[in-house]
Amino acid sequence: MPDSYIIEVNSQTAGIVVRSQGGYCFFASSDRFYRLEGQLFRNAREAERAARKLVNGDVEEAA
Repeated sequence: MPDSYIIEVNSQTAGIVVRSQGGYCFFASSDRFYRLEGQLFRNAREAERAARKLVNGDVEEAA
């Protein structure tokens, strides 16, 4: 299983997640996704869902 994944939303790179102890840590690639910076997710799919929610305006849901 890979140790890192690129997270994209609508063909825009949101950031990467890197496997760490306890899950995958998010590193934002732009200010638009900075709210997710440093958050720990169970898997890459969960991080992608959070980034999509942020883009769609579901700010409270994403954090």
